[in-house]
Amino acid sequence: MDFHFTEEQQMIRDMSRKFVDEVIEPRAEEMEARGEYPYDIMDQMAELGMMGIPFPPECGGSGGDWVGMHLCIEEISRGDVTLGALLDVTTSVVGQELFVFGAPEQKEKWLVPIAKGKEIGAFGLTEPGAGSDAGATKTSAAREGNSWVINGAKQFITNIGLKNASIVIITARTKGSKPGEKDIINTFVVPRGAAGFTLGKKYDKMAWNHSATHECIFEDCRIPAGNFLGMEGKGFAQHLAVLETGRISIAAICVGLGRACLEKSLKYARERVQFGKPIFSFQAVSFKLSDMAMHIELSRNMYLKAAWLKDAGLPHTLEAAYAKLFASEMVEKAASDAFQIHGGYGFMNEYAVSRYYKACKILQIVEGTSEVQRMVIARNL
Repeated sequence: MDFHFTEEQQMIRDMSRKFVDEVIEPRAEEMEARGEYPYDIMDQMAELGMMGIPFPPECGGSGGDWVGMHLCIEEISRGDVTLGALLDVTTSVVGQELFVFGAPEQKEKWLVPIAKGKEIGAFGLTEPGAGSDAGATKTSAAREGNSWVINGAKQFITNIGLKNASIVIITARTKGSKPGEKDIINTFVVPRGAAGFTLGKKYDKMAWNHSATHECIFEDCRIPAGNFLGMEGKGFAQHLAVLETGRISIAAICVGLGRACLEKSLKYARERVQFGKPIFSFQAVSFKLSDMAMHIELSRNMYLKAAWLKDAGLPHTLEAAYAKLFASEMVEKAASDAFQIHGGYGFMNEYAVSRYYKACKILQIVEGTSEVQRMVIARNL
C-alpha cells in the first residue's frame, strides 16, 4: 500500500496551501464579519484551475483526479470553510453530475464554464418538507410541448445567490409516462435567469455569513426540454450518486477546519503562560492537542481512501459515509477543545477559534446528517 502522493497531487496541495496562506487566511475573519462574497478570491481560484481539477481538458478541466481535488478542498478549508464548500457544491456535486449524466451538448454548455471557474453551480435537493427524507420531494415538473414547467421550492441552497452562479440542478416529481404508473423523480438544469424562477431572501445564519444560501422558488418556471438531465426516473438516484462524492468533500473540509483548530491552539498553548510555564506543558492541554492531531490524521486517511476508491472506479459508498461521519464529528470536538484551550479568549471574536466553533456544527448536517450516515453504514454492514 503506497501512501505517497503523485507529483501532480503534491503540486495541487502545495499550490493550494500557498494560496491559503497568502490570500485567504489574512481575509477570512473580515469576510465572515462583513458577509461579503469574495468574488476576487473566486476569480483567483478559477485562474489556478481549482474548480476543474478532476475533469478532462475537453470539459474545461485539467485532467487530474479526485484525490488531488480533495487535497485542494482540505487546504482551502483550512483558510475558509465556505470556499471549501463552494468547491464541494460546484465541482464535486454539480460539475460531477453534469460530467457523469450530461449529454455532450449539456457538458459543452454548462460544465465547461463551471470547470473553468467562469460560472458557479448550485444543487437543489432539500425542500421545506423533504430534508433527510429527500425522496419526499414535492416540486413538480410537467412536460408541455418542447418545455418543462416546474412548480415548487427548494431551501438552504448554497451558491445560487452568487452573481456568477449560472444554474441550479434540481430534482422534481413528474408523471409516469405509462398509464397508471406512479410519479417518478427526474433531474433538471434550471438556468439562473429562467422565467418563473426567483430567489427567496438570503438566510440569516449563525455562521458562514459570506456563503450565499437562499430559497429557490419555481412558479410556472419554464425551461427547454433539453434541460432534462440524465435518464428518466433516475433523477433521485443520480443526485444520491454524486452526493457520495460530496460526502468525501465534506470530510476534507472537516480535516481542513480541524487543522486550523490544531494550528491555532498549538501556537496559543506554547505562548500562553500560567502558573509560571506554557500551558502546553500541562497534560490537560497537551492531551487535547494529541487527540486532536490523531483524529485529524485518521479523518484524512478515511477521506483519501474513499477518494482513491472513486478514482479507481471501485465502490465507495461505505467509505464515503465513514469519512463524512467520522470527520464531521471529529471537527466539532476539535473546535470545542480549541475553544477550551483558549479559555475566555476563545469567546472573543478577535480569536479565530470562536469562528471555527460556530462554523463546524453544520458539517454534521449537510450532504446527509450523521444519523443518515449511520443508516447508510448499517445498510452496508
